[in-house]
Amino acid sequence: MNFSSDASTIPDSLLTIRNARIVRADEVLTGSMQVSQGRITELGEGAAGIAGEDWQGDYLLPGLVEVHTDNLEKHLMPRPKVHWPVMPAILAHDAQIVAAGITTVLDAIAVGDIDPDSVRMQTLQPCVAGLRKAEQAGLLRAQHLLHMRLELAEPDLLAMFSPFLQDERLKLVSLMDHTPGQRQWTDLSHYRVYVTGKRGWSEQKVDKMLGLLLERQQRHVAENRQLVIQACQQHAHPIPLASHDDTTPEHVHEGVAEGVSISEFPTSLLAAQTARQQGLAIVMGAPNRVRGGSHSGNVSAGELARHDLLDILSSDYVPASLLQAAFMLQEDGYDLPKAIATVSRTPARVLGLDDRGEIAVGLKADFIRVRMLDQLPVVVAAWRDGRQIA
Repeated sequence: MNFSSDASTIPDSLLTIRNARIVRADEVLTGSMQVSQGRITELGEGAAGIAGEDWQGDYLLPGLVEVHTDNLEKHLMPRPKVHWPVMPAILAHDAQIVAAGITTVLDAIAVGDIDPDSVRMQTLQPCVAGLRKAEQAGLLRAQHLLHMRLELAEPDLLAMFSPFLQDERLKLVSLMDHTPGQRQWTDLSHYRVYVTGKRGWSEQKVDKMLGLLLERQQRHVAENRQLVIQACQQHAHPIPLASHDDTTPEHVHEGVAEGVSISEFPTSLLAAQTARQQGLAIVMGAPNRVRGGSHSGNVSAGELARHDLLDILSSDYVPASLLQAAFMLQEDGYDLPKAIATVSRTPARVLGLDDRGEIAVGLKADFIRVRMLDQLPVVVAAWRDGRQIA
């Protein structure tokens, strides 16, 4: 099957769904929806006299919009030091994304890394090219766009990033500094646990890398940050910028002065409060909310939600966490439309994708069918541009 969504492949047949609990931008109603030529054409309340597929009260939600997932990396390196071929990894990642209800995904592709031996250093070009090849072959179920994650301490960062500036798939750039001792890794004990576990570093390597990484930060971060911001702002269509792992008000103010519009994974309540005061969209990890806390020992997504300081959820490293975490936000004071907006309407609007993200007449027919298993939302099926993809 060809999953491409160009005009020649969008189905023109009429699809009618009835008896669905439709979650719209500001309400939940039981009713019907019609789709034609890849767009939502009619919405109605009630089911009397409507012929169509009976959803028996299952939820009808907009297709999820994912702003930051490095899930592809898990398929590229399924175990430490085990490298998997790029194209099979991309296709497995895509299938997992769609099974989670995500119809638009920004694949978070790292440019540079704190570990020079990382898989990221070897797969940057092959991943971006592979995603293009799979898309052109009509093999991608979700729409895959690019989120370039720039490690500012990377010595050759601008040369590595520049080739992607003209890629029309590029929708977001995040400014990252993972140097141990600050931002995400303020607590070095959490850092040691992470890199010895996930990356398989010995304690001796950790000690050696700490000095090397601090030296790289001091040499490269300030200059790289300035050059990258200039490149993004001078682009014909300015690229949204995200500040990664803001910890202090100073981090937030620095980003605002540079034109940042998104605070991605703030690590403290104070940083999130400052981001809200400055009008930034606040992104938090869905795994953080599902687990009840941060794996880095930082502020929890639930705490920020209870302070109304969470605008967007990201599945980060667990695609299936996105929908589950959104439903869990109801425990934090969000009603269901507001909760679902964190994984659909809000990220779409922040990225300028105004043709999707909610169930509304005229928008793309990207939607999912969700059934509850006790308190767990389960994706039963997914559609993109009116075509069923899962």
